[in-house]
Amino acid sequence: MLSRSSFTSLVVGVFAVYVAHTCWVMYGIVYTRPCPAAGGGGAAGCVWPYLARRPKLQLSVYTTTRSTIGAESNIDLVLNVEDFDIESKFERTVNVSVPKKTRNNGTLYAYIFLHHAGILPWHDGKQVHIVSPLTTYMVPKPEEVNLLTGESATQQIEAEKQTNALDEPVSHWRSRLTLNVMVEDFVFDGSSLPADVHRYMKMVQLGKTVHYLPILFIDQLSNRVKDLMVINRSTTELPLTVSYDKISLGKLRFWIHMQDAVYSLQQFGFSEKDADEVKGIFVDTNLYFLALTFFVAAFHLLFDFLAFKNDISFWKKKRSMIGMSTKAVLWRCFSTVVIFLFLLDEQTSLLVLIPAGIGAVIELWKVKKALKMTIKWQGLRPKIQFGTYNDSEKKTEEYDTQAMKYLSYLLYPLCIGGAGYSLLNVKYKSWYSWLINSFVNGVYAFGFLFMLPQLFVNYKMKSVAHLPWKAFTYKAFNTFIDDIFAFIITMPTSHRLACFRDDVVFLVYLYQRW
Repeated sequence: MLSRSSFTSLVVGVFAVYVAHTCWVMYGIVYTRPCPAAGGGGAAGCVWPYLARRPKLQLSVYTTTRSTIGAESNIDLVLNVEDFDIESKFERTVNVSVPKKTRNNGTLYAYIFLHHAGILPWHDGKQVHIVSPLTTYMVPKPEEVNLLTGESATQQIEAEKQTNALDEPVSHWRSRLTLNVMVEDFVFDGSSLPADVHRYMKMVQLGKTVHYLPILFIDQLSNRVKDLMVINRSTTELPLTVSYDKISLGKLRFWIHMQDAVYSLQQFGFSEKDADEVKGIFVDTNLYFLALTFFVAAFHLLFDFLAFKNDISFWKKKRSMIGMSTKAVLWRCFSTVVIFLFLLDEQTSLLVLIPAGIGAVIELWKVKKALKMTIKWQGLRPKIQFGTYNDSEKKTEEYDTQAMKYLSYLLYPLCIGGAGYSLLNVKYKSWYSWLINSFVNGVYAFGFLFMLPQLFVNYKMKSVAHLPWKAFTYKAFNTFIDDIFAFIITMPTSHRLACFRDDVVFLVYLYQRW
């Protein structure tokens, strides 16, 4: 049987191998081996870029309700860029006519053509095109109202929102369309074309050489939930912002893999909103910061595992509550469960929700250990029994109760006042939403006060040896990592501020230990 130290070393070793393997895979994605015959001027087996001939190009964007088109019938031209310069970045907003079929919860597609200037796309044998839906289906966000007056945030509720069930997906408009063209004059090796880029390539034979036409790419990661607009039956026109920028081969391959990863998450059951949180990590940060985020996330995962392991080991062996604040354990359990319910009510990303849920289960188990609870079943009815405390534990409980008594004079009025203020001035989806928000605001704003009983017990007993310092150390590392993630992952502002509050609590514990 492995000892604890060897098990921890094994985990760290597996982690190091995982990081090294991931770095190697990432290098293989962004680096593409060029055709070896290209350097010597040979052409055998090489695939040459058509853009190296510097053709005059034109960009055309059409819309249609059909997923395939064979001619120019039943399509609308919404954007035409003559003398298209692949090196020049631009952004244009156009109004798109919404067909009746789309207004009735249908789909509208965008066809983007890159073709020779002055020639219609379907008459150009060297045109490239790509298709993207301009609509998606999502459950609309529930209306928020003032619970006392019944006044809605928009002052009036549309008739259609009264007839649609809240759990029924409706058609939403994608207001942004982001286009890229790979501009590098890269010569591919025809015998080892990258599979990710190959599906975007269209090859033509020009004389004795094979050329690939311009690689046109739609950046689906830029389609964010915040840019979606509900399509009403009365809507006849909607704005569409078309933006273009050049892209390198390495970034193109990386982006293709990331889009495939997001698509896989959706196939595994991730909602549009959950996938949007993952998109935000890639889109809202530059590539260098993204690489830093990967290493930070990897270490966060490692420290999370080690903290959970040591915390569970500490409480599993715990037989006495001497020096441990039972009130602090109860409060930590209550606050963790409330935070989990709040994040669930806010439909927060699974990246935040799942760790919070695991933490809530562990805190419930700690309460069972702290109160020395045993559950015995009498048929189908459970019977809960509590253990007894010895004299030293009773002394600890006395200090604990004394600290809570003074703390309650400050805490309860603040929480009740905050709940009353939010009821009068803030709009919520339901009474349950207000209750959970009131609890969680109290936890975030004044939760650190409930660490005072443990600090008071430490002060009275003149010792901190009874605390799980290994778990505290790993949690401290994660606390500082959370400070970084607070600016990367979308989460409620109160949850973001609580990450910085935890830094202060840990520093106080360090001072007591010193």
